[in-house]
Amino acid sequence: MDIITAKKIREMDDRERERTLMNLREELMMLYSMQTGGGLADNPAKAKLLKKQIARVLTVINEEER
Repeated sequence: MDIITAKKIREMDDRERERTLMNLREELMMLYSMQTGGGLADNPAKAKLLKKQIARVLTVINEEER
């Protein structure tokens, strides 16, 4: 999983941003469902990283709307 920087997000078009946001949210939901199901996470810090990337994408989207 690559770390998505704000510079990369700004270079994306609107559809690509929305697709990236959906993929990150789906991955976070899958991670949470694995953890609540009693499974052991391979990387416990992955949830924090995913949440930061989702926030980064949303921040750029909100900046572009203004």
